[in-house]
Amino acid sequence: MTSNISALETSRRFFPGGVNSPVRAFAAVGGNPLFIARGVGANVIDIEGRTFIDYIGSWGPLILGHTDPDVITAVTTAAAKGLTFGAPTLAETELAKLIKDAFPYIERMRFVSSGTEATMSAIRLARGYTNRKLIVKCDGCYHGHGDSLLVSAGSGVATLGIPGCPGITPETASGTLTVPFNDLRAVEEIFETHGTNIAAMIIEPVCGNIGVVLPEKDYLQALRHITRQHNALLIFDEVMTGFRTVFGGMGTIEDVTPDLTCLGKIVGGGMPLAVYGGRDDIMAKIAPEGPVYQAGTLSGNPVAVAAGTATLRKLKSDRDFYKLLTRATEKLCSGLNAAAKKNNVRCRINRFGSMFTIFFTHEEVKDYQTAKSSDTKKFAKWFRAMLGNGIYLPPSQFEAAFVSIAHGEAEITATIAAAEKAFASF
Repeated sequence: MTSNISALETSRRFFPGGVNSPVRAFAAVGGNPLFIARGVGANVIDIEGRTFIDYIGSWGPLILGHTDPDVITAVTTAAAKGLTFGAPTLAETELAKLIKDAFPYIERMRFVSSGTEATMSAIRLARGYTNRKLIVKCDGCYHGHGDSLLVSAGSGVATLGIPGCPGITPETASGTLTVPFNDLRAVEEIFETHGTNIAAMIIEPVCGNIGVVLPEKDYLQALRHITRQHNALLIFDEVMTGFRTVFGGMGTIEDVTPDLTCLGKIVGGGMPLAVYGGRDDIMAKIAPEGPVYQAGTLSGNPVAVAAGTATLRKLKSDRDFYKLLTRATEKLCSGLNAAAKKNNVRCRINRFGSMFTIFFTHEEVKDYQTAKSSDTKKFAKWFRAMLGNGIYLPPSQFEAAFVSIAHGEAEITATIAAAEKAFASF
């Protein structure tokens, strides 16, 4: 049997850090990453044969859990007909209809293969539509690794403490303006100064890449008003939050209509698929109808489309799905909080539907600055203790954990029991 340590030693000969995405390397928490052999329901099994209750869920897509039978059947059926065609299929339109049912204000859309592609394309479209150069984003919001969006980014950038990213030119960085999340006055000031040159504001309506941070009351509505006032577009990056809490997204929950929306993760059912779309007149600027070019050989890949369609059908058809999922997550977070208090461990738990983050800080976490007040050494200790007790959490203070419908009573109870042991060791 190959061990995780020897697998990492071999992997490092081929991949930087031995991984194909930075946070997987466990650099912020110490120890060696798990090499996963398979997943079943709420669990993953590593190459050493150990089973862990999984709260990463491939960083969000697996809302149904691992190897959901309906999704697997859809994927294998589609694959048997052909892996890729580079041509239109009826299945693409079927998935688009489901997405539009959930997001009525996505009047037309374009499929791509990753969340990064979706946000990059939306930004390019916003600039092409408005004929303006500047974009606004929030400190710590992560919108993929596109050059203009890595300025003051979260996710692995925050986890690894990278202050800036070599390879991004000053000219590119200068096209991105940043403001603190939940700070309306900062948004107003930046639009007062640069409004005539701002093409769009892009935002995670609920932050997930500095950990889970929710918008304050009426914050998103105010952003909608400010952007309209200055004829700039509002882009919701719902790659993480889309379909996570309702059959739709934060635009639906908060009754705010963005001009463009980016989706990913759940919409692909665990396969590489993402979406950007919005108002018909804006999307009409995309080639071949308009002059803004964007293309992709594997866009609308039939196997990925099949996984996404099977997933969204299940979410739509089960009226109790989100109620049960939210109830399980509430029970988990309540148990974690009680275990921390019992052992006099100061922390904050932020939750949005079925995603949550435990911050090791006494401060209310409402933006990137307050998230950074967290004790990352204490988080690393917590992570290692939980892993030792069979719980697989995101290996970073600045990431969200995800609950799936496969996390039943037994998994939630076992996780709370593991947390009590972990906190008792502090």
